[in-house]
Amino acid sequence: MAMGAPGRGPKRGKYRRRVLAEINVTPMVDVMLVLLVVFMVAAPMLTTGVPVDLPKTNARAITDNDQKPLEISVDKAGDIYLMETKVDQDSLIPRLTAIAGANKEARIYLRGDKGIDYGKVMQVLSSITSAGFTKVSLVSTPAPDKAARK
Repeated sequence: MAMGAPGRGPKRGKYRRRVLAEINVTPMVDVMLVLLVVFMVAAPMLTTGVPVDLPKTNARAITDNDQKPLEISVDKAGDIYLMETKVDQDSLIPRLTAIAGANKEARIYLRGDKGIDYGKVMQVLSSITSAGFTKVSLVSTPAPDKAARK
């Protein structure tokens, strides 16, 4: 008997499956949704600005309904930062005035590391207020609740 190899008959092409030329996007959508959730959870935890170890106080929080405030930070080394840009004491006020423009009512947050000399923070505060800015707030972190410590 001279039969050919199995599956090699004249009907081979008739039952062959056609090539599917579509791309399945479901796995890609799943990955994008997972990334979206991860970034939505992680975004609020990211801290912006200069890392400063703020003192702890019992002062109430400032309710800020205005636009984003200008931040001035003084780090451990005594370096001054306007937003995230390092500036020296002499160029702080011209840069602050350039950013705020004619708005002397702009909200300014002054953040000072708890390990630096109090006088350095007061020098920065004095130069800000002498330039005419009136809404200057000193930033601190909330003190732990006394009931939680017991």
